Amino acid sequence: MTLDVSLGPAAALLTRLSALRDRVAALVAHRSADDPTAGDPLRGLYLSEEAVRHLLRPEPEPAGLPALADGFTDPLAALAARLRLAPLDTTLLLIALAPDLDRTFEQLYGYLNDDVGRRRATVGLALDLYGAPAHLAAARARFHPTAPLPALGLLTVEEPERPFLSRSLRVSDRVLAHLLGDDTPDAALTGHLREPSHGSAPADPEFVRRLAARLAAGPLFAFLRERREGEGLGCATAALRLAGRAALHYTGPEERIPELLREARLSGRAILVDGDQPGPFLRALGADAAADVTVLVTTARPYDPQWCDHRDPLVLDVPSRRAAALDAWAAVLPGDPGFDLAATVAPYHLGGERLTRAARAAQDLAAFDGTPLAAAHLRLAARQQSASGLEQHARRIRPAVDWHDLVLPDRPLTELRELALRARHRDRVLGDWRLSAGGGRGRGVLGLFAGESGTGKTLSAEVVAAELGLDLYVVQLSSVVDKYIGETEKNLERIFTEADRTDAVLLFDEADAVFGKRSEVKDAHDRYANLESAYLLQRLEAFDGIALLTTNLRANIDEAFTRRLDLVIDFPFPDEEQRLALWRLGLAHVPSEEGVELRPLAAEFELAGGSVRSAVVTAAYLAAGRGEPVGAADLLEGARREYRKAGRLVPGTWG
Repeated sequence: MTLDVSLGPAAALLTRLSALRDRVAALVAHRSADDPTAGDPLRGLYLSEEAVRHLLRPEPEPAGLPALADGFTDPLAALAARLRLAPLDTTLLLIALAPDLDRTFEQLYGYLNDDVGRRRATVGLALDLYGAPAHLAAARARFHPTAPLPALGLLTVEEPERPFLSRSLRVSDRVLAHLLGDDTPDAALTGHLREPSHGSAPADPEFVRRLAARLAAGPLFAFLRERREGEGLGCATAALRLAGRAALHYTGPEERIPELLREARLSGRAILVDGDQPGPFLRALGADAAADVTVLVTTARPYDPQWCDHRDPLVLDVPSRRAAALDAWAAVLPGDPGFDLAATVAPYHLGGERLTRAARAAQDLAAFDGTPLAAAHLRLAARQQSASGLEQHARRIRPAVDWHDLVLPDRPLTELRELALRARHRDRVLGDWRLSAGGGRGRGVLGLFAGESGTGKTLSAEVVAAELGLDLYVVQLSSVVDKYIGETEKNLERIFTEADRTDAVLLFDEADAVFGKRSEVKDAHDRYANLESAYLLQRLEAFDGIALLTTNLRANIDEAFTRRLDLVIDFPFPDEEQRLALWRLGLAHVPSEEGVELRPLAAEFELAGGSVRSAVVTAAYLAAGRGEPVGAADLLEGARREYRKAGRLVPGTWG
């Protein structure tokens, strides 16, 4: 077996060490010339002069060792040029790393330190080898924590308890590995680095071009605020790619920032950070820590000047355009999907990795079903990626209904379809067409469903959510309303904030409790109640999601709320024909006796849709107890019980 003795980048370092060896030999000769213990036989106990000279003999080159090629890149010189290190710093770094490259330097340094146990270069030894006086302040300053080598993470001055000149110098394994041609990231960053994903397609190519030009000009510290998740990441990665810059996408804690900055400096890459909590990262980054490293932070949070003590980043708002999100979906789906992709993905605000994962999951679902990719697969996968913290304050409903489950007059049906239409095209109308009302208003869709109990308000909200391919979250008012002043607003803010970032329909059932009319201020309680209403008015205007309110009495809702609603849909009490349709719909999947007459029930019992359903459920249990199909008597008993629950008299002919 032939041993491969090719050294690659190490050849340049070994050449440098050869010159350093000559310098060590000169220093040994200088010290031994007037060393009174040079002939002391006990001196051999640690290292004799003869042994030192043996160590300093020229090393024979192994057979077959290639000569250093002309123009071969010297990694230490390349690192010094990239980080703008002074010649003194470059030499000090070489002196410090020598024992890690050639073990004979351990013994030589032990001899020069007059202590065989101290086999690393010390501050004093490094200055002696360079030829700088130990008392020279400028030379000593090169080991200060703010000096280039320690500040850049290239050199560590250990043992602070020792006198300054006796402190050991250490070069990290990561720096040495880089100089030897190994660019495996620091072990401390394991699990915290990922390849930058393309995110959503950039909305504004001109914005990307200008950002790329700035990146190419030199180190940049920028804060990119995105409106839609993934847009900032998409712009950042596109600009870096256009500028020819590689990046480290960091997802770890702020405690690893020193290692992250060193990794970026060694590899010459930019740092890319995204997330909802950029504050701790920016604070840990420090005022000037990243002055020589490009750092791009993308988030939906607005920039807070308190995050940075002195040096503010370049704060940019990422342009938003709905077509860009559609392009991103089209890019990750194979070929022509065979359905209206724009209409299918319109309700979703996924971006970056979540969008890619949703597309992959949809294809997996289609493969599991053994069918071509369909809109239903895409909707289900997108909902799975819209994980939400809303479940702490709201009940999640996975819609399992459609328009055929509604029995309503034409007008409310038309208005419900318009509501879904608004939710699907709000980004185009309010964003691309710039029809937003301004004043910091969001792009939310707000609707009020007014009508008696059981007329189909909650069911209609579920149908709208199903039409949009979204989950429905019913807000639990018991977890929102609090007797302590200000706590209700805090709970509502948590709900609105989470809903802004979640693809879902938010339902405030019995909304009178929080959206009721403001009253005349007679005492402190009235004042704080009105403050709560004022907060809700402002928050609704800035809301970006889809929120539906239901009430049994429209007059209970404050007019100021009504003015901010996109649609107010009245749900009338069903007439006889609609009640008949409701009875038939309720029995659609229930085994029933032949010839059951439903019209008399619809004519005599004035029940809303919810009550009709309850009556059918009662009849079904009665029939199931007998093991028989549902009969007319069962349905009649169910209708009677609904009347009795409501405290109404059963019609005489049926009593």
